[in-house]
Amino acid sequence: MKIKLSLLAFLFVTVSYAFQFQLSDDAEASVLTFGPGNSLNDAFGHNAFRIKDKAKGIDIVYGYGQYDFDAPNFYLKFARGKLNYLISRHFYSDIFNYYSRENRTINEQVLNLSTEQKQKLFHYLEDNYKPENRKYLYDFFYDNCATKIRDVLSTVTNNAITFKKPESFEPKTFRALIYEHVDKNSWGSFGIDVALGSVVDMQASANEFMFLPKYIHAFFEVSKINENEDLVKSSNVLYKRKDDNSSGFIFSPLVILGLLAIVILFITYKDFKGQKRTKWLDITLFSLTGTIGILLLLLWFGTDHTATWQNYNLLWACPLNIIVIGQLLKAKIKNWVKSYLKFLVIMLCLMTMHWLIGVQVFAIALIPLLVALAMRYIYLVKYFNS
Repeated sequence: MKIKLSLLAFLFVTVSYAFQFQLSDDAEASVLTFGPGNSLNDAFGHNAFRIKDKAKGIDIVYGYGQYDFDAPNFYLKFARGKLNYLISRHFYSDIFNYYSRENRTINEQVLNLSTEQKQKLFHYLEDNYKPENRKYLYDFFYDNCATKIRDVLSTVTNNAITFKKPESFEPKTFRALIYEHVDKNSWGSFGIDVALGSVVDMQASANEFMFLPKYIHAFFEVSKINENEDLVKSSNVLYKRKDDNSSGFIFSPLVILGLLAIVILFITYKDFKGQKRTKWLDITLFSLTGTIGILLLLLWFGTDHTATWQNYNLLWACPLNIIVIGQLLKAKIKNWVKSYLKFLVIMLCLMTMHWLIGVQVFAIALIPLLVALAMRYIYLVKYFNS
């Protein structure tokens, strides 16, 4: 008797749930594409699903880009590439107010889905939002807020979507795609170029373009569903970004590192004229480049970030520079340090070759610093050999 009552209760709850969340025939499912913001975190835009059903009083936005701030060791997991992201669920009015206040363009593409497909998408998102299903392991290129839109939609339509290339499509590397959203002479771009390895200088496939929200919008606009039907039924601009002409060139990496290079070259020139060596400069340079090199090694071998592999920034930021600091404090150095200084000059030449032949693209702001480092190393070689 108890078993029958439990079964009846279960069936009642199940039926009630299905009835409560059953969309009407007039419901709409759409994809929202949010334009870039002003911070690096927002520079690449965002995508989300919108489920709208006036008859049921539903207008909800689901996105796959929320941080799991409650995760233990949040910052360590973030650095190691082991951080889970969450699916979020918000009222559309709250989302619109937030992004319009942030002055970020909002585009909507109403999807050409059947009633059954819309219902399936809605249930999929609601099921994903359950606490036990909400988390997923984030990857910037292969599993992010944009790729989730593509993959979820493919799943709920049983792979009925044929993704087409936009007419403006041109083959590009992952790094070139990143440059479309960040100024090459910005600190965000500088950090990305130093942290990411040569693997992002490989050409991205058409499907891989969709790691960027704007390409979700571009590909969806021309794609087909059920072989010959348009995937997008209609497109609307819900909010248009207002022009912002602010510029931060004075404090850009090229200017700051250019000034630093001038200081290094000036001190080196003064040392050359006076036949002396400014120890604090050498200690600073070797400490800085060595520390950066250690961090790059950790990103390569100590994390799950695939984009930080094969990073040839190690040719100028050599971790072994840390070992040399003790010798640079002395008036006379050992012979192996002299050879090591020649090795550093060769590494800078090798880095230049890597750059010229396209093995890896480096931050443009590094150019004055690399010139200054080369001149300093050459001077140190001559100084210790005199």
